[in-house]
Amino acid sequence: MNIVPEVAALDTEMRRWRHHLHAHPETAFEEVATAAYVAERLRSFGLEVHTGLARTGVVGALSNGNSHESIGLRADMDALHVEEQTGLPHASNHRGRMHACGHDGHTTMLLAAARAMAQRRRFDGTAYFIFQPAEENEGGGRVMVEEGLFERFPMRAVYGMHNWPRMPAGTFAMREGPLMGAYDIFEIVATGKGAHAAMAYQAKDPMLFAAHAIQALQTIVSRNIHPMETGVVSVTQVHAGDTWNVIPEQVVLRGTVRTFKREVQDLIEVRMRGIVAGIAATFDMQASLRYERRYPATVNSADETANAARAAAAVVGDAHVERNPTPEMTSEDFAFMLQAKPGCYVWLGAGAGADPPGLHNPRYDFNDGVLAIGASYWVTLAEQQLPL
Repeated sequence: MNIVPEVAALDTEMRRWRHHLHAHPETAFEEVATAAYVAERLRSFGLEVHTGLARTGVVGALSNGNSHESIGLRADMDALHVEEQTGLPHASNHRGRMHACGHDGHTTMLLAAARAMAQRRRFDGTAYFIFQPAEENEGGGRVMVEEGLFERFPMRAVYGMHNWPRMPAGTFAMREGPLMGAYDIFEIVATGKGAHAAMAYQAKDPMLFAAHAIQALQTIVSRNIHPMETGVVSVTQVHAGDTWNVIPEQVVLRGTVRTFKREVQDLIEVRMRGIVAGIAATFDMQASLRYERRYPATVNSADETANAARAAAAVVGDAHVERNPTPEMTSEDFAFMLQAKPGCYVWLGAGAGADPPGLHNPRYDFNDGVLAIGASYWVTLAEQQLPL
C-alpha cells in the first residue's frame, strides 16, 4: 500500500473532519453548513475558492507551475432522509437525516487530497476540487453543468469516486463504458368507477388494472429486450382505497426503470405506454403514464479509465484493481459531468467485517480505514495527469 506521506500525516484530522460532517448531515441543496465547512478548509490550505454554483456547490482551484493543463476531481456532499440507527458517538444530530451513503467520507477524502497537494506542489497545471450538492435524487451534478461548471473551470477531464462496502477495503474497480445505470421514474394513474365492494358489477375496478399492469410491465424486459442486453422495471408503490368494503375510483402505481443503453431506455418507455393504454382499454377506464428520465447512465471514457486504473494500482497494487467489474443498476448524477467531459468514475472498496451494512442502510457508517487510500488515489491521479 503506497499511502502518500502527507495524507498519512492527516489521519487523525481526516477522521475528525469526517465525524463532524457525519454528525451534521444536510440533504439536497440545503448543504449550507457543509459548504461553509468545506470552503473554510480549502481557503486555509491556500486554494482559490468559488461558492454558489448549484446554490451550495464549492469549487477549489489549486495551480502550480506554468502548464495550462487541468483536471477536475469531484466529491458529493449531501445526505439522505434516513433516521440513523448506528448509535455511534458521531451519529447524526439532525433527526431524519443521515450520511447513509458515505458522502461525508467522499468530501473528507477530497479535502485531504487538496491539502496534501497544496503541501507537495508536485504537479504542473491546475487541479479543480469539485464539491457537489444534491447527488441523491435531485441532480446537483446536472445543475452544476447547466450553470457553467466547465465553462468557468475549463478542464481536460473529470473524475469521480464512490465507496463500495461490498468490495474489500483496499481495492478499486472501474471499467470502460457503462458502470452504473440510468435512473428513470414513472407514475401511472388509472381512473375507473368506484362502487360498493359487494356490488363489484357496478364498478370499473382500477385494482384489476393494477394487478394486470404490474404483471404485464415485467414482460417488457423478458419479452422485448435481447438477452445480452439488460434493463430493470420495478413497481415500488401502489396507492388506492381507504377501507375494506369500497372499490376505489383510482389507483396510482409508481416505480423506477434502470438501463445502460439509450435504445433500451427508449424501448421500455414505448412498451410501457402501450401496456398502460391497452390494459385501460381492456377494463374500460382512463389511464395516464408520466415517465421522467432523471439520471443518464454513468459511462466512463477509455483513456480516462486507463488513467484511473494506473493511479489506483500505484496506491494499492495492480492485483487489487478490478478493471472489468459487473456494472450495477444503481445510478449516479456524476453521469451528467461524464456527458459533458471525458472522465472516469471508480468504486473504492470499503468493506469491513463479514457482513457490513450496505449503502442507504440506517446502520451504515463510512469506513474510516479507507480515508487515506481514497485521498492518496486522488493525489496520485492528479500528479500523474499533471506531471512536473
